[in-house]
Amino acid sequence: MATLLEKAQTLISANLHSVLDKALQANSLAVLDEYIRQAQDNLEDLEDAAATVGGQVKTLKRKTTEFEKKAEKLDSNIDMLLKRGKDDLAVAAQRKLNGVQEMSREYHEQHERQQKEYQQLLDARLKLEAKLTEIRQEREQLQGLLELAKAKEITTDTLRSLDDLAGVGDADIARIADGIRARLDKASAEGEMRASRLDEQMDRLLERDEIEVQLEARKRRLGIGRASDVPREESLDASELEG
Repeated sequence: MATLLEKAQTLISANLHSVLDKALQANSLAVLDEYIRQAQDNLEDLEDAAATVGGQVKTLKRKTTEFEKKAEKLDSNIDMLLKRGKDDLAVAAQRKLNGVQEMSREYHEQHERQQKEYQQLLDARLKLEAKLTEIRQEREQLQGLLELAKAKEITTDTLRSLDDLAGVGDADIARIADGIRARLDKASAEGEMRASRLDEQMDRLLERDEIEVQLEARKRRLGIGRASDVPREESLDASELEG
């Protein structure tokens, strides 16, 4: 996944001004088309990876909850066994509780790691999708610019960059080139704003998950939401330790 995110970051951080200038210098849309192809392929890979990791997050969350409930029941049974003088059974139950708690901690740690990876994949997918939309829009404008330049017999040497075109004497070409630069600047600013909001949302989500875990632990300690039925004396024996 690290390689996938690195590739996505490279595409996301690409300077679209530079990409467009290369297309102008080559008097061809091939550079843009190659960027679009790579971005589309990477976007599909990100979506597939996000779906896979998202499923793992759900599985790990379910497993964590299952082992927490098992640990709760065993903890309650141990207290009951000790009160009734069944120390041998309490020893066995405590041994099993230790194993269940260890598994619960492992699943919880895996869930936290996978949750962070899942958020990183979603973040990269949204940013790359926005970048892809920008370059597709500018490709149409650039195609029109190249056709206009060819019609007005602007030589390849003149087609060096957006900056050069914005300063040429031809008003139509200068207007289109300047318009492309302005839209790219605006899109870049909007992208930075979206990235900032995404970072804030991720921080709030992770903070909320941590708070929910803390409150759930407090509820268990206070007995809130715990099953009302406790093992009856006549049914409390070794078979109950299997719970």
